[in-house]
Amino acid sequence: MSEQVGSPFTTKEISIADPLDREVLIDVRASGLCHSDLHIVESGYGFGFPGVFGHEIAGVVTAVGPEVSTIAVGDHVVGCLIQFCGACTTCLSGRTYECPNPQATLRGPDAPPRLSAEDGTPLAQGWALGGFAEQALVHENQLAVVRADIPFPQAAILGCAVVTGAGSAINTAGVRVGDSVAVIGTGGVGLNVISGALLAGASTVIAIDIIDDKLEVAKRFGATDVINSASVDAVAAVREIAGGGVDHAFEVIGLPATQEQAIALRKVGGHAYLIGIAKPDATVTLDTSLAALVSHASVQGVSMGSTNLKRDIPMYADLYMQGRLNLDDLISQEISIDEVDEAYAKLKSGEVIRSIITRF
Repeated sequence: MSEQVGSPFTTKEISIADPLDREVLIDVRASGLCHSDLHIVESGYGFGFPGVFGHEIAGVVTAVGPEVSTIAVGDHVVGCLIQFCGACTTCLSGRTYECPNPQATLRGPDAPPRLSAEDGTPLAQGWALGGFAEQALVHENQLAVVRADIPFPQAAILGCAVVTGAGSAINTAGVRVGDSVAVIGTGGVGLNVISGALLAGASTVIAIDIIDDKLEVAKRFGATDVINSASVDAVAAVREIAGGGVDHAFEVIGLPATQEQAIALRKVGGHAYLIGIAKPDATVTLDTSLAALVSHASVQGVSMGSTNLKRDIPMYADLYMQGRLNLDDLISQEISIDEVDEAYAKLKSGEVIRSIITRF
């Protein structure tokens, strides 16, 4: 857990409530360290503190609330930070990732807290999941049932890194056979953009980063070309490879400089997708001249890969078990729950792609 914005992660004993209504209690078997949780702890973004974070979780259901209808004790499940009500017109049209009622997955103000400290102080539950823990209490809408033969570490990363990256290419961008793609940032999400683009049939997939070792990993995921933007002009290099620009440019870092770079990589009629979480005050400059308007190029923000978690997470689990989706190379190390801060330091330095807590 983290006590306040800017404080380190610490391991403490807390209390977790019994499931009510549509809640599901999970024994967490694996929990991935995503950069998003680190962003929240470092910058706040309006999240509650003190709180338990961690949103890439996989585990086994041990108890369910009386109104749960889609999940049973013993099911293997994967958590996802998409919160949706399932009843509004947005959800019913299939866009659960845009649900305007995320509070539907939370307890009401009159209910006791799901999590509390030893002294009884209520604890916030990051993304309504709180997966850096032995157990998690989660609304059934934030869980997908997956096949029992997928390993827990690989299953855990399906709920964020995979659905965000692969979903951005498959769902949001609608990459088609023969399209050209550039991906700026080859961490866990960026590598999954590459995987998604290849599953969709892209013929040219260009990986861009400043660390050669990460670009070598990108080749293992199927990148057809790699560019170290610390040593060459990435925009010029992409235009040379792709004949003037790409159909789809994905930015997965969250820096204004690389966001503007993605925008510059578009061909006429091309699209840029901003996936990485930027600092709260970050801005980019857009060209709105006549030349920009007639180019018919677009810029789109992307949240969670436009994912329907109930449909997509089991699908990606199947693709992995069929040998068609590389998850093994995303997992750099398995750690204990006491090693979160050290693992995040390695993530920030680019030493690892994903660390997974498997020892609680």
